[in-house]
Amino acid sequence: MAAHLSYGRVNLNILREAARKELREFLDKCAGSKAIVWDEYLTGPFGLIAQYSLLKEHEVEKMFTLKSGRLPPADVKNIIFFVRPRLELMDIIADNITSEDRHHSSRDFHILFVPRRSMLCEQRLKEQGVLGSFINIDEYILDLIPYDGDLLSMEYESAFRECYLENDQTSLYHTAKGLMTLQALYGTIPQIYGKGDCARLVANMMLRMKREFAGSQNQILPVFDSLLLLDRNVDLLTPLATQLTYEGLIDEIYGINNGYVKLPPEKFAQKKQGEASKDLPTEPKKLQLNSAEELYAEIRDKNFNAVGAALSKKAKIISAAFEERHNAKTVGEIKQFVSQLPHMQAARSSLANHTSIAELIKDITTSEAFFDNLTVEQEFMTGVDTDKVNTYIEDCIAQKDPLIKILRLVSMQSVCNNGLKHKVLDYYKREILQTYGYEHMLTLNNLEKAGLLKPQTSSRNNYPTIRKTLKLWMEDANEQNPNDISYVYSGYAPLSIRLTQILARPGWRSIEEVLKMLPGPHFEERQQLPSGLHKKRQQGENRTTLVFFLGGVTYAEIAALRFLSQVEDSGMEYVIATTKLINGTTWIKSLMDRPECQAQ
Repeated sequence: MAAHLSYGRVNLNILREAARKELREFLDKCAGSKAIVWDEYLTGPFGLIAQYSLLKEHEVEKMFTLKSGRLPPADVKNIIFFVRPRLELMDIIADNITSEDRHHSSRDFHILFVPRRSMLCEQRLKEQGVLGSFINIDEYILDLIPYDGDLLSMEYESAFRECYLENDQTSLYHTAKGLMTLQALYGTIPQIYGKGDCARLVANMMLRMKREFAGSQNQILPVFDSLLLLDRNVDLLTPLATQLTYEGLIDEIYGINNGYVKLPPEKFAQKKQGEASKDLPTEPKKLQLNSAEELYAEIRDKNFNAVGAALSKKAKIISAAFEERHNAKTVGEIKQFVSQLPHMQAARSSLANHTSIAELIKDITTSEAFFDNLTVEQEFMTGVDTDKVNTYIEDCIAQKDPLIKILRLVSMQSVCNNGLKHKVLDYYKREILQTYGYEHMLTLNNLEKAGLLKPQTSSRNNYPTIRKTLKLWMEDANEQNPNDISYVYSGYAPLSIRLTQILARPGWRSIEEVLKMLPGPHFEERQQLPSGLHKKRQQGENRTTLVFFLGGVTYAEIAALRFLSQVEDSGMEYVIATTKLINGTTWIKSLMDRPECQAQ
C-alpha cells in the first residue's frame, strides 16, 4: 500500500506501521461494533496512516464528522470521538452526548485525543457534566506523519503562530516528543545542529527527555548521522516568494492538502465522439500526489519551465511502447506485451493528468499579472528600491487585489530591507486599512510581531551582506539542467537551504559573521551512543541528515534539498521533517485575525 515510503534512504514505512499498530490496539480496547466521530481536521492526516479498510477490520461500521446537535443514527455499541485537544470541540462533544442521553441510549462513549491528552479539555468536559460518560479517555500520539519517502510533517497548522505571537511552546514539546519517537525506531541521532530560539528549546527538551529515559536506551544502529533544527523565522523571506517548481506552483495555485489536490474538472473531462459537452463534470477533480506515481516523482521538483520538455519526452516514450504491439509476432512476444499493458496504461493516464495540470498552470504563469508580480518579487530580492513605496503594490491595493497577495509583497519588501522606514510603513498600513477594512489592524499587528512587517530600527540593512555572502541571488540560474539550488525560485537560493548546504560543507564556522546577523543562537550538541553502535561508514557511503523546519517548509525548499541529495559528490542525503507544509498564502493566513474567528 505505502511502498513509496520505503524507497528512500530511510524506510519511513516503519514509522507508519508503528502508528497503525497503536491505532489497532486502541480500537480493540472498545469491544463490539463502533462508529467514529471525526474532528474534520484529522481526517486528512489519518488517511495517510490508515485507510477505511483497516478501520473496517476492527468493526468500525460508521464514520461521522463532529458537529453540534444530535449524532446521526447508528446501530453500534461504541461511539469513539477522534479529536484534537481544543476546548471548542469539547463543547460540541458535550452537546452530542447530552442529546444522546435524552434518548435513553445504551451506547459506550470513548474519546481519543490526538496527539496528546489535555487536562483543560477534560476539565471542560467535567464542567459540562459529561466526563463520567466516557469508558476510555486516551491519547493517540500521532506526531510525525510520513508524507513521502523522504518527507515527514506534523501538520500542526498553528505552530508558527503559537511560537511567535502567543509565546506558546506546545508545538515545540510535540516536536521534541516526535523526534524521541523517531529515535526509538531509527536509533539515537549522534549530532544535533540548530539555528534559532525554537531550535534551541527543542534540542534542550530532547536532551532532557534522553536523560529521563537514560535506562531504556535502544540498541539500534543509528540511521541518521545528524539532525539540523531550523527556525522558520531565521528565513522569513523564502515562504513569501512565489515557488517556481511544478509541485510548488500546484500548491501556490490550487493548494495541496494531505497529499491531495483538487482541480477544476473541465480539463479532465473525457469527451466522447459526437457527445454534447453540456454534461461536463462539476465536481473538482481530486488527485493524489506522491512519488508512488513514477512521472510525478520525475517532474515535481523541476522548475516549471523545464516541465513541458519532460512531458513531451515522456509522451514519445509511451507512444513508442504502444507501437511495439505491431512488432509482437510470436505468442511469447504478445504475452510479454500484454503483461506490460496495465503499467503502460497507468503511465498514459498519468501523462494525460499531468499534461492537463501543466496547461492549467501555464495559463496562469504566462499571464501578465503573474509576470508583473514575479518581477517585483525579484527586484526586492536583489535589493532594488526596497526603501520606498512600491508603485506596483500601490496599484494592486487600488485595484483591490486579494489582501493576502498585498501582505506577501509588503512583508517581502520589509524583510529584504530589514524593516521599512516609518513613513513608508505608515503609508502602506493606512492604504491597506482604508481599502480592506479596519478589522485588519490586528493582522498587521501580528505580522509586525512575527517580524514580517516592521519599522526599521537601525539604519543598517544586513540583507545585502547576507545575500552576497551566502550567494542568495544567482544571475542566469539554469532552469533546464540546474547546477545550483537557486533554480527553484529562478535565481533566488532559499536561505534555509543555503545554510543546510554550507553546514555539510565547509561547515558553519566559515559563515560565523552572517549567522550572528540572523535571529537566534546557533549551536551543536553531541548525543552519546551506547557502545558498539558507532556506525562504520563504507567507502563512498553517504551521510544522512534529518532537516527539521520549525514553523513550516515550502515545496520549493523540499525540491532544493532533494536536488542537494542527488548531487553526485555531495556525500549527503536529506530527509525533511516539518511542523507543517506551507506556502506564502497559508502561512500569512495562519497569522491573520479575522473578527468572525475571534471567538475561536
